[in-house]
Amino acid sequence: MHKNFIKILLLAITLVSCGKKETKQVSDLELKKVSFEQIEGWNTDNHEEAFDAFLQSCERLKNRNGTFIANSEIKIPTTDFLSVCKKAHDIEATQFKNFVEANFEPNLVVYKNNHIGKFTSYYEPKIKVSYKKNETFKFPIHAKPLDLIEFNPHDFDNNLPSKRLVGRIEDQKLIPYYTRDEIYKGKGQIPVLLWADSFVDVYIMHIQGPALAELPDGSQIRISYADTNGLKFSGIGSILLDNNELKKGKATMIDIKNWLLNNTEKALSYMNQNKRYVFHQLIGATGPLGAMGIPLTAGRSLAIDPRFIPLGALMWLDTTAPDGKKIQKLISAQDVGGAIKGAIRGDYFWGSGGDEILALAGKMNSEGSYYIFIPKSGE
Repeated sequence: MHKNFIKILLLAITLVSCGKKETKQVSDLELKKVSFEQIEGWNTDNHEEAFDAFLQSCERLKNRNGTFIANSEIKIPTTDFLSVCKKAHDIEATQFKNFVEANFEPNLVVYKNNHIGKFTSYYEPKIKVSYKKNETFKFPIHAKPLDLIEFNPHDFDNNLPSKRLVGRIEDQKLIPYYTRDEIYKGKGQIPVLLWADSFVDVYIMHIQGPALAELPDGSQIRISYADTNGLKFSGIGSILLDNNELKKGKATMIDIKNWLLNNTEKALSYMNQNKRYVFHQLIGATGPLGAMGIPLTAGRSLAIDPRFIPLGALMWLDTTAPDGKKIQKLISAQDVGGAIKGAIRGDYFWGSGGDEILALAGKMNSEGSYYIFIPKSGE
């Protein structure tokens, strides 16, 4: 009886978390084979800049036995991909263009007879921090909670959906984890990693995921995403627009940041309407870590929806920057994002920086398309 109760409980939690059951229509997703000559901008890209990012994906896929590319709608044969990766270690970066042409077949990604999708961008913000709390550094950057529980219903019953859920135990019951507002009020067993000098910078880091942190002595450390409280994300821009605090067309990330800094009394209340809270960790990497666990490369890493696009895939991005310049370049699918949902949907990684990068990353909302490169079999 107890076993059946647990099954019913898990199923109820899963259905509440998922909402309507999502159905995948494989026939809606197509790959249209093209030649490299048909890819606009192919011959003008500096392909060697994408070489290191590709090699890092290869190494990670090798260490994980190709698991990152196994569960997407677009299937890439693991053995073929790893075989191409092995050959890539024998070439120089300057040979990468010819190598790709010889070992991959480009395919335009088409969904429901449409190849146009939405492309935004993100960056690694800079933030000032201290290991000790004082009058200047008083805003916590939290590590993963000690009382956060994660589980997959499928582990308990093969008939239940496979989905990672998080929560906490109260009165021997599994319930959702604390909201952002509750965490701000001190709920939960949550270690403090660092103390920041701006709650606005901390919030922006929650949106972006990673950060490059500067200590009082001028040294730098990297902060990376560790986990979330598992609750629904609500964009601060939409919240401010819904409350008429910002005007439509004036809600870029730099606009939002300036409003939060100039309206500190209201800001916390609006920020807490976003129930999602992000926990962080310190890393020793040369760049912010993406979903594959490898450092992202400025201008060569893309966040995708892994339900459709395999993590680690080599791709060609064709979209437009906020200043109107074309972004046509070879990239690797190395990250995911809570708002990155859809067959033709990407988040372009600009790199690290301050408000000058935020002004670019926060404004980007462009139409575009992408191609996925499938390794030639039997090569």
